[in-house]
Amino acid sequence: MLCQDCNEHEATVHLTQIINNEKTVLSLCKDCAAKKGFHSPLDNVPFPLSEILSGLVQLDHTERKKADEDIRCPNCELTFEKFIQQGRFGCGECYRAFRSRLEPIMRKIHGSSLHKGKLPVSDSNEILPIKEEERLEKELKKAVETEDFERAADLRDKLLAIRGEQMVQDSK
Repeated sequence: MLCQDCNEHEATVHLTQIINNEKTVLSLCKDCAAKKGFHSPLDNVPFPLSEILSGLVQLDHTERKKADEDIRCPNCELTFEKFIQQGRFGCGECYRAFRSRLEPIMRKIHGSSLHKGKLPVSDSNEILPIKEEERLEKELKKAVETEDFERAADLRDKLLAIRGEQMVQDSK
């Protein structure tokens, strides 16, 4: 959409104003918006994703840093250390490669590392392992709370087996 003021540049600033139940929408390019006195308070503020990640990861400077350098995506060769520095993945396979290091970060951000929202409509055979993994995790938590460590070990092994099968299927 072109700027409604100069009709030359792409509109990047969209203003909506409602006065007396009458809505007015104005789409301007950045320059025209600045001429009219509109600007975003976040214009010159970079998003410090790499700093946020670094703070969440809390590197133990020697052991953890060396371990992070050793974790490498098999597809794009990105190391976890490099991911923390730049704040973005190199490819879709990075999620799987860095899963063990991402789960604690996701738990800190979201309170859980498992998505609890709606599942896409798809073949129910794809959903069964996810549901089974959730069920086993709940049982494992209960077993640990009740100090039934034999059961907890068995459930842990089943979880590892399911996660291993999922990784094999995902790589196909």
